[in-house]
Amino acid sequence: MSIHPAPNRALVPSAPPLVVVISGPSGVGKDTVVRRMEEMGYPFHFVVTATSRPRRENEVDGRDYHFVTTAQFEEMIRNDELLEHAVVYGQYKGIPKAHIREALASGKDVILRIDVQGAATVRRLIPDAVTIFLTAGSEEELFRRLRTRKTEDPEQLRKRMETAREEMKHLPEFDYVVVNSDCHLDDAVRTIVAIITAEKCRTHPRRAHL
Repeated sequence: MSIHPAPNRALVPSAPPLVVVISGPSGVGKDTVVRRMEEMGYPFHFVVTATSRPRRENEVDGRDYHFVTTAQFEEMIRNDELLEHAVVYGQYKGIPKAHIREALASGKDVILRIDVQGAATVRRLIPDAVTIFLTAGSEEELFRRLRTRKTEDPEQLRKRMETAREEMKHLPEFDYVVVNSDCHLDDAVRTIVAIITAEKCRTHPRRAHL
């Protein structure tokens, strides 16, 4: 008796979409890494964070953040529209639930760019999320980046560095750490893509639900 293979039947089922958290202290390059991933053509759905802080000169509403008023953000909290939210340096930041559900339904991997405090909440609510801690090559490098962008006065800069030192203590809570050193952005991006690729090769894949 001859045996014929079933047409187009995959031997291994396709991996479900991942929820990938890219976190780390202010100034490590979270935004830059995500933008570079987009430029390199990596297929993912980036969930844009909502914030009540003022828009910086080079930022675009809906691409970098959803910029809302404090009153609008507080209404989102009351309506339970956010996966997580926190007050960061005096302003609200949070992840809209609807955007994550829409992204997962599309079948694409979901990228969340959030602060360390928010990452802890996501780990609790989405245990199968892949968490990546992004860091600069050194504290001196991080300080130089914060100072160069000229968005904080000396006192604010001091507070951000103090916060960064505290946030570094949470590194062991993450699945992976990636160093984004000056002039090595593409190396950091390739490492993140390699992590995602490896996660999709797991025999027991993560299954993110919200």
